[in-house]
Amino acid sequence: MLAADPVEPITSAGHAQLGVAVLVGIAVIVLLITRWKVHAFLSLTIGSLVLGAVAAAPLDKVIASFTAGLGTTVSGVGVLIALGSILGKLLADSGGADEIVDTILAKSSRRSMPWAMALIAGIIGLPLFFEVGIVLLIPVVLLVAKRGNFSLMRIGIPALAGLSVMHGLVPPHPGPLVAIDAVGANLGITLALGVLVAIPTVIIAGPVFARFAARWVDVTPPEGLIPQRPSESLEKRPKFGATVATVLLPVVLMLVKALVDIVIDDPENHIQRVADVVGAPLIALLAAVVVGMFTLGRAAGFTKERLASTTEKSLVPIAGILLIVGAGGGFKQTLIDVGVGRMILDFSENWNISALLLAWLIAVLIRLATGSATVATISAAGLVAPLAADMSTTHVALLVLAIGAGSLFFSHVNDAGFWLVKEYFGMSVGQTFKTWSVMETIISVTGIVFVLLLSLVL
Repeated sequence: MLAADPVEPITSAGHAQLGVAVLVGIAVIVLLITRWKVHAFLSLTIGSLVLGAVAAAPLDKVIASFTAGLGTTVSGVGVLIALGSILGKLLADSGGADEIVDTILAKSSRRSMPWAMALIAGIIGLPLFFEVGIVLLIPVVLLVAKRGNFSLMRIGIPALAGLSVMHGLVPPHPGPLVAIDAVGANLGITLALGVLVAIPTVIIAGPVFARFAARWVDVTPPEGLIPQRPSESLEKRPKFGATVATVLLPVVLMLVKALVDIVIDDPENHIQRVADVVGAPLIALLAAVVVGMFTLGRAAGFTKERLASTTEKSLVPIAGILLIVGAGGGFKQTLIDVGVGRMILDFSENWNISALLLAWLIAVLIRLATGSATVATISAAGLVAPLAADMSTTHVALLVLAIGAGSLFFSHVNDAGFWLVKEYFGMSVGQTFKTWSVMETIISVTGIVFVLLLSLVL
């Protein structure tokens, strides 16, 4: 939840000094990540200490703020990230992801293939981290483009758009989860509005933009980048219906909770109390993991030992993510405790600019500087968290989505995703700018436009 802005900041620095402290702190983080290739966890930790020092805050209080923020953030979202990782690993290793891909492709005509790729990416992208989704989907994209004689951009851009939008806007991905936690948003309502914004955004940045991208860039699928798919080594794999139901289970449970909260709105009502428990993110994701062990793991013939091994392997890659998210929470709390949040709140009262647009712009600037959507989300959420105090529940959720949309703006050479897409698609740097970078910008701009439109009617 949102840590309260302290009555007395841990420093007596004025607004000018705090502004300089923020710029210096973020500059240190940017230089460490981009120039000296220091891990984001260490960069955020050092940047937090520098921020406190420039703001003339006592070092012991800066350390206490950073530690408290780190602990609160990890305790709030760490388990959810772990459960999401387990579910994603089960989906990949059991062949469930392949089953979704193959079934949808088999029922798609040539004309609807770009739309099918966007749908596949959207479904698979719900429980999977962006990088894992790319690794799973790129071989399929290359295969479909080669066998069907499609332009690689016509098939690839919709898939990338589906993955990217889910990553930036829809929980249980780490970025949206941390932003929800930082500003005290309702997860169910954020999820519902996130899906509402995601659908038209994927359509515009995916199948629609792919038509233009295919004219601008024509590349041949690179040979040798089609690894063996997990299900090719399995004797059987999960059924399509059971797989989709398992992936969507946590989303449905959280949406049901949000709907019941809105319709009943009585904390003492037994139906609402049950919905609040069942739809809590921890229970919803835990239920999906337990169900997935049977509908995905056992359906693929996994033994108890194989299920245990899959679970264990799924937790190893998220260590770095948890540390980055935790350090980002520490940086966020340091920003709040030195009084930066209050400073922005004071300034924003005199600005004729929407709080949602302000949040988006801050996230855009940090994204351009650091190249990391997660770092941009965490830092922006910390800076604008005080603005959520006087907002309605729906507008706080929209604040999260505005930050998420800003965090995806114009991926370029300081973003690992840029190079991942470039290499997998066999493109030059210039071609990657004209396709992937433009697509990310379209997602960001389209996302904030729909967020602002929703803010007018909700």
